[in-house]
Amino acid sequence: MTPEISVRDLKAKRDAGESFVLLDVREPDELVTVSLPWAKAIPMGDVPQHLDELPQDQELIVMCHHGGRSERVTRFLNANGFPNAKNLAGGIDAYAVEIEPGLARY
Repeated sequence: MTPEISVRDLKAKRDAGESFVLLDVREPDELVTVSLPWAKAIPMGDVPQHLDELPQDQELIVMCHHGGRSERVTRFLNANGFPNAKNLAGGIDAYAVEIEPGLARY
């Protein structure tokens, strides 16, 4: 089972000032439509080449559009030295619906 976090728990962590990195693994054309300015963007296919840019000792929350790609990236990260990686359930779409309704959806 892939570790997961809800968008509500993500918001609570951010509001509480907890330390974590939000990794957005969507493609650049998706980021143009909607993105969170505080997320680190690395497209899914590029993640293996950028592991040195990611914290191994900090919570790493992985996000995509609906949660499928980010789940695969989370499993990859967990298997490659990132035990604190978690998938954002529902992705940025769930975040837009539940947390920031003003965000664009696609």
